[in-house]
Amino acid sequence: MSRLAVIVLAAGKGKRMKSSLPKVLHPILGEPMIFYVLDSCSALPAERWLVVLGHGASEVEKHLPSWAEPVYQERPLGTGDAVRSAEKALANFEGSVMVVCGDTPLITRETLLSLWEEHKITKAKVTLLTAQVSSPQGYGRVIRDKSGEIVKIVEEKDASEEEKKEREINTGFYLFEKEFLFSALTRITPSNAQGEFYLTDVVRIASEEGIRISSVGATDEEEILGVNSRVELAKAGEILRKRINEKWMREGVTIVDPTFTYIGPRTKIGKDTVIHPLTTIFGESEIGEGCEIGPCAELLDVKIGRATRILYAVAHQCKVGEGVEIGPFARLRAGTEIQNGAKVGTFVEIKKSSIGEGSKVPHLSYIGDATIGKGVNVGAGTITCNFDGFRKHRTVIEDEAFIGSDTMLVAPVKVGEKAFTGAGSTITQDVPPHALAVERSEQKVIKDWAKKKRKKGGGKSE
Repeated sequence: MSRLAVIVLAAGKGKRMKSSLPKVLHPILGEPMIFYVLDSCSALPAERWLVVLGHGASEVEKHLPSWAEPVYQERPLGTGDAVRSAEKALANFEGSVMVVCGDTPLITRETLLSLWEEHKITKAKVTLLTAQVSSPQGYGRVIRDKSGEIVKIVEEKDASEEEKKEREINTGFYLFEKEFLFSALTRITPSNAQGEFYLTDVVRIASEEGIRISSVGATDEEEILGVNSRVELAKAGEILRKRINEKWMREGVTIVDPTFTYIGPRTKIGKDTVIHPLTTIFGESEIGEGCEIGPCAELLDVKIGRATRILYAVAHQCKVGEGVEIGPFARLRAGTEIQNGAKVGTFVEIKKSSIGEGSKVPHLSYIGDATIGKGVNVGAGTITCNFDGFRKHRTVIEDEAFIGSDTMLVAPVKVGEKAFTGAGSTITQDVPPHALAVERSEQKVIKDWAKKKRKKGGGKSE
């Protein structure tokens, strides 16, 4: 079986992006652009995956999967020089080398596999992915002779007016036999309008030496869209959003308005779930069957059980059980776990806490660094005072306790099983099971105080 290595070109700065962020890290649906390219490449039966880094190399390297090997282009001298940067890393490799652009997030696994199959079947030393497009402006043109054989690729800046009329373009995806590739790269020169070493010159050298060049035509023009500007970034995002949303609708998920629903590529959603508009679900989120998400929900790296409802809420890096109600206007922060049948209501924030089965935090509360048992009712305005200015402390509320409205729980503190706290209390000591804890100063009533105050002030109110 033929051996394969993949080189992903990700060294470009992306001047037209007008950004300090490396081009391939600009996010689409919660993932850096290069994620989509590497995800498609991962379907190939390759032995090695090399990513050529340049501008912002240290930042890009942080986003590479463990199986992708970084190599470095010292100076931005063109695509030919970028590929040459990987030669040392492939010194002991023999076989075929696929070259892929890191700024083409719409390329699919199927297209890359078809390019690989064509290369193996034809036994060519060079195989190109080309495309017939309605508007070839900005792309290198594929030039063929009268018999239909590819003779060269001409970049637009170097093309004649006649060559610019060609509608078959170079997509930037290639397969080469390794020995020929690196041999040809020693013979290319920067004698072109941009003063760079063009990888496309390897195609011309192959033609001049009578080496067989094969090609595969991309079936979908969208796939080969390169992202070089914010406008193209938004267009790629629109296409990917449509692809992902349609995939889930085919799997039995209802998306009320796909135009205003944003689902990341790593998310999983169970059938019969309904997703309402203005919802984003990113990262490694998993939504169970029969849920209702949104409107206006923002979910990141969450695990949600079946039949749970979340609306007007933000939840990041947390677990939510089955039959749970979240929102409206709730926030679940990292490390939170909501058990089956629990409720987190309006204007409630939960941080690094566990809410037990069937427990309720209905409204206007902050629960931080707390463990709440089963069947607990937390009254409105309750706050766990978890930070003493230096360290965080835990609050424990045991099963079936009742926390009165406006209770301040000053951690570390424990409220025992089936215990009560009186409304307006500041609890600084542990409450035994079945007890009532009330902490209030004595109420004083001064008769006619308001009448005297108004009289003294001339009856005017501020």
